[in-house]
Parts: sequence; structure tokens; C-alpha cells
Amino acid sequence: MAHAVWSGALSFGLVAIPVQLFSATETHTIRFNQLQRGTSDRVRNKRVNERTGEEVPLAEIVKGYDMGDDYVVVEPGELDEIAPGRSKALEISGFVDLEQVDPIFFDKTYYLAPKSKEYAKVYALLQEALTRSNKVGVATFVMRNREYLVAVKAEGDILTLHTLHWADEIRDPRSEIGTLPERGKVADRELQTAVQLVEALSIDWDPATYQDTYKDKVLELVQAKRAGATVEKSEPPPRSTNVIDLMGALQASIDKAKAGGKAGKGRASAVAEREVRPPTELKAAAEKRRSRQAARKTAQKRSKEAELAGLSKTELYQRASEAGIPGRSGMSREELVQALAAAGGRRKKRAS
Repeated sequence: MAHAVWSGALSFGLVAIPVQLFSATETHTIRFNQLQRGTSDRVRNKRVNERTGEEVPLAEIVKGYDMGDDYVVVEPGELDEIAPGRSKALEISGFVDLEQVDPIFFDKTYYLAPKSKEYAKVYALLQEALTRSNKVGVATFVMRNREYLVAVKAEGDILTLHTLHWADEIRDPRSEIGTLPERGKVADRELQTAVQLVEALSIDWDPATYQDTYKDKVLELVQAKRAGATVEKSEPPPRSTNVIDLMGALQASIDKAKAGGKAGKGRASAVAEREVRPPTELKAAAEKRRSRQAARKTAQKRSKEAELAGLSKTELYQRASEAGIPGRSGMSREELVQALAAAGGRRKKRAS
């Protein structure tokens, strides 16, 4: 069960609801302990007085703000005292269209939940209002001695809170990065070919199809070193494209995409259709293709669920392990079936 990282009152207008905040994401980064080379001795960090070299207990540590020639000492409790109310209040000051918030402002995502089920009606009211209006609520609040600018957003049947960067935290790329080129003229023929390549490589967004292959490689390296074996090195990064060969590289990429199978041929034909068909027909054709794809995916998923329903939970878990499905250890039998069906029931190829 997830633990709340903050609790307080969410308010909009004269309406208030007690809420709790939960982290929406978790990292699966592989962590290493630090060892002294040639030994199995752990290396640990300690809080040490840099003048005396002696370790300092946590209870004796205070905060100091560097004024240049001296420090201003601030006790931890003094920070809580200057904003006791704000650390428990999440007040929406206004609502803005979601499209107005540039993605660069988004930082971290949390789930917002009512503190108890008796507040479900008010919670659902705000969630549905945000869904229908396609707006987000903008607010500020204090958490862990830091003030956050946030956007409260409806995601399906729940509310999410996204911390945002402050305006002065967004860097100006033109002043920060010296290698950015000035906006120049692009040749029409090259641009048209680049658009064709983008269309030929277009896919439906399905985050479940992407896996952390680097993490798998790290685990493979650890297991190989333990067994005294070696791991094949990955391919080197691609070489930069010579500007002179740009058109040839674009055309070769399109040819490769077309040869990738029926899906690639279908996309290539769609590109060709764009050159002769009016926009209204193109839009209708695109909608039909999306409908057919959605219906085909639904049918495939149901067929796969029916196939998986005959397997035991042990067999389902084994397939989930081979497919690299995250969170499988805590899933019920029905959840394993759904997760495997969503992943297409595919098994990962084992490294030879």
C-alpha cells in the first residue's frame, strides 16, 4: 500500500476537501553499493565537521545561509513556523486551458485522493468538471520546506497533481546554448522527403511496448561477471549524417521503412495518397484506419485473454517474467491475464 507524502485541504472557491498526495511514479534504477577496490568493504558517507574532522550527530545539525562573509543560522523548526497554514492548504487560484501549459513546465506527477470515502462526491465533482472543461487548476502549496507551483488535472476518473517549474527556472535556449543554429531556409525537396520519412515511421503510442533495455543489459553484465563470462558489447552510436549525403540518407531511410512489412507499406501508401487526395478525404481515411486498428487490437486482446484464462497462476507469472511486465509479483491471477493480454502475450527472447 502506498504511503501519502502530504495531506491537507484542497479548495476551489468556497468548496474544500481533505486530500492526500501519493507519488504516481517509481524508478526501477539498478543501484550499486560503493566498495573499496580489491575488497568487499562498503564505503559510506558521513556528516563530518570539515574543521575538526569529527562526525556530527543529526540532532546537532542546523541550516546556515551563506551571506558571503558569515552564515545566518536557521533552526529547522523556524522554517515550519513561517508557513504553518500554507503547508496544509492547496488552494486553486484559477483554472486555465490545458493546452496553454507548455510541457516544459511539468516536473513530477502525484495522485490526489480524498482523505476518506465520505468526500467522494466533492472529489468526483471537481474531477468531472475538469474533464468536461478540459482545464487544469493552478495552485501553490508548501511541502517539505519548499513552495510548489502545481496543476491539478483530471486523469480518467481520478485527480492528479503535477508540480511545475517556476517561470524563472526555465532556461532561454538561445542565451544558454551557443551551438543552436539560426532558423534557416530548408529546401522544399528535402523537407518533403523528411515529412514522408516521418509518416512512414509513424506508429500508435503504446508505452507498454517500450522496455528499459539498458537495465536488462546491466543485470546481464552482473550475472555474466559472477559466472566468469563476458558480455557482447553494444553497437557503437550512429555516425553523424554528412550534409552532402542528407537527401540520400532520407531516401534510403524511407526505402528501409517501406521494406519493413505490411505496416510499413500501408504507411508508405498513405504518404502517396496525401499528395493527390484532399484534406477532408485524408482525415476521413485516417479516422477509418484508427477505428480498424482499435477494433483489431480489441479483438486480439480478447482472444489472448481467452487463451490465457486456461493457464494457472504459476504459468501466468512465468510468462509475465519472460515478458518483463513490471509489478507482476503483486498481481492477482486476473491482473496477470489482463497485463499479458495488453502486452500481446509475447515472450522475450532469452539472450544466448
